[in-house]
Amino acid sequence: MRALSHLRVTEIGSAVATSYCARLFADFGADVQKVEPPGGDPLRRSAPFTPKGQSAWFAFLNFNKSSIIIDAANPDAIRRLTKLVEDCDILIDGRDVDCADCPPIDVAAIRQRRPGLIYLEASWFGDEGPYAGYAATDSTIRALAGLIKLVGPADGPPSYAPDFQTGIVAGLWGFTAAASGAVTRMQGGLGRSWSLSIFESSLALSEDLMLEAFARGDVMHRIGVNRFSLTFPVGIYECKEGWLGVTTIAPAQWRAFCDMLDLPELRDDPTLLLSADRLPRMGEIERQFVPRLKTRTAQEWFAEGVKRKIPVVPVPRISELLQDAEKKARGALVPVLLGEEKCMTVGAMQRLTLTPPRQGGSVPAPGEQQTFANVRRQLTDTAPAGSSCDADRGPLRGIRVIDFTMGWAGPLCTRTLADLGADVIKIEAIQYPDWWRGVDRRPAYVNGLMYEKTPRFCIMNRNKRGITLDLTRPQGLALAKRLLVGADVVVDNYSVDVLPKFGLGYDVLSALNHRLVVMSMSAFGANSVHRSCRAYGSTLEQGSGLPSVVGDIDGPPVMSHIAFGDAVGGLNGCAAILVALIHARKTGQGQFIDLAQVECMMPFAAPWITVHSIDGMEPPRYGNRHPQFVPHGCFRCAGNDNWILVAATDEDMWQRLAILIGRPDWAKDKSLQSAEGRRRVEGDIERGIEAWTHARDADRAMSELQSVRVAAGVARLPIELLNDRHLKSRAFLQEIDRPFIGSHPQPSMPIREGQAPYAIRTAAPTLGEHNREVLSGLLGLSDAEIADLTREGIIGTNMLSEAELQRTKRGSLE
Repeated sequence: MRALSHLRVTEIGSAVATSYCARLFADFGADVQKVEPPGGDPLRRSAPFTPKGQSAWFAFLNFNKSSIIIDAANPDAIRRLTKLVEDCDILIDGRDVDCADCPPIDVAAIRQRRPGLIYLEASWFGDEGPYAGYAATDSTIRALAGLIKLVGPADGPPSYAPDFQTGIVAGLWGFTAAASGAVTRMQGGLGRSWSLSIFESSLALSEDLMLEAFARGDVMHRIGVNRFSLTFPVGIYECKEGWLGVTTIAPAQWRAFCDMLDLPELRDDPTLLLSADRLPRMGEIERQFVPRLKTRTAQEWFAEGVKRKIPVVPVPRISELLQDAEKKARGALVPVLLGEEKCMTVGAMQRLTLTPPRQGGSVPAPGEQQTFANVRRQLTDTAPAGSSCDADRGPLRGIRVIDFTMGWAGPLCTRTLADLGADVIKIEAIQYPDWWRGVDRRPAYVNGLMYEKTPRFCIMNRNKRGITLDLTRPQGLALAKRLLVGADVVVDNYSVDVLPKFGLGYDVLSALNHRLVVMSMSAFGANSVHRSCRAYGSTLEQGSGLPSVVGDIDGPPVMSHIAFGDAVGGLNGCAAILVALIHARKTGQGQFIDLAQVECMMPFAAPWITVHSIDGMEPPRYGNRHPQFVPHGCFRCAGNDNWILVAATDEDMWQRLAILIGRPDWAKDKSLQSAEGRRRVEGDIERGIEAWTHARDADRAMSELQSVRVAAGVARLPIELLNDRHLKSRAFLQEIDRPFIGSHPQPSMPIREGQAPYAIRTAAPTLGEHNREVLSGLLGLSDAEIADLTREGIIGTNMLSEAELQRTKRGSLE
């Protein structure tokens, strides 16, 4: 039995986000019926293509689904589609992105007859606001979301992957909405109706930088390929053989990196201790360590870095990924049959150990029904008295999560659960608080309570309760175990051995509570040969294969984000937990989830992996161009460092673009009617577009292009999103008050159950803020017992400085 084999899902319209959302349901056994027009889903015609002309992108998004052809011209089409939807549990609707000739149906009327139906509707920008109705592509969305302008050469243009990103991120958000609705329905609730904004989904990758800009001002700018504002070094560097991804954030990592390269002068320079202090001296520092890296291979440096606990990783080519036996054994790479072609593609990232996902499958031909050993049980539409879909209650109300996470990935996972109504109890320690409070332990930082003033910690930990427990002490460990007895979920993103060393391994936890869903969010997986490798979100992107297909043909592998893997890992972790919760609600059984965050990044390179698995050719690198759309690029606008993304996705859009920019001759030229024809003069076309955009303000250019339905998006900085007119109109940023920071903006979730976003209930906890509330209210400790724990340093509300921490360690050894 698969975890979701009792569910039937209907997918209509054509959008990458909804297609990926539905695939996640299929991965865990749901019967997914994909509705297509007679000519097939338009995504079947998306590049890149296999040697036999099949879409590798479509294959990744759609294996293990069934296809139903419904011709809108048939008089019986509406009745057939209505019947199909009435007989499903979840309707996933991408018609607002591309209707794909889907017959019109009355979803509201169907939901009245089927109140248990869960409905998810996706759009590029939502159904209201200044951008609603804008033409868009993956890249124009990322430009508007602040995900492009900070990447690439300092002088420009900004650089980016051509495609395959926003749909994955939005699909994860869509799955989170629909799956949380399934959890509610299993507890007697009604079906929920969700809207999903693909644009707002992408802000999960930039919200950290938005809040840093709020706190620091306009300090982030593009500073070069594989360089990022605020942190250094975070990048990809050439070695004797291969390329090495490097990230050093904590002072100890910087010292170890310098030791590994035999650079004692850099190691001992007190002005280089913190990452921000190294940024102004990037060139000087790189001139010293880059030549050293070229003396050994990337694999040799990786082995040395692991021993020294430095976050470094080789940057693999696609061919090397496909040769990775571990990724095949773990199901990160799975065999798929695409017509007559046998290939490999990226499997499910959510590694549930009791109810694992399907390991490969077949891509349906148009109209093909696939048969699986599903056992379907129709869930009742009759809810108990008092049932409600009130969004204020949240679909996960009544679920308790114990949160042992730090940084970005884990806290985003648990924050999403909290946003959806779960009671999340975050456990830190005064000895080792969440490192996103800051890694500086010098007296001025600690005594100034600067660890309570970091915006990034505040956005990732809202709606949670926070306590402190020293898990190295028997009393702290015993209290943690008592909390786990009454919990539904526990999450950690430490290295794989940390919780087991505390005595909180899965064997112990499952014995305490057999219903408990336990997720480990490590970098490479609990059983990986690289299980001890240290990693940040940057490391995960570097090790995923994605940088090898981004950038210019003669350039280095290119990173797309300072910490791409963090948000992606967090969203995949949330999806995995929801699947396990559905199974636990069905059977009373918890399970262990082994989430390898580096694998979570692989879907972004999936189409290139699929094609290479067949033809053996290294994927082409397109720079800022696109394998299918011509033109597609980032063009300079008036002013200093202002840019706009422009793409022509079909022949009609190309003709409108050509006429707008004053080239009606191009619109009439029959040799330019196809993308292949335009590819031959792509440089001339790009120069013509930039001559037009360079004479205009970026927002004016976007407005004029969108007025004739040409996909375009201004390349925004994160700070500009704080005043984005579309986000303001949709109340996306909510003002929250918190001690030590005061009023500050918090981003909403991109999934809604109405016009307004989910309200943020509480600000992030101060260190140990809820010690008494949790320990007394949930565990029944007396005031005297709590005072004893405080006196002994097992709980507390003040972070220890480095000197205090060392004194505590010496005391524990005496």
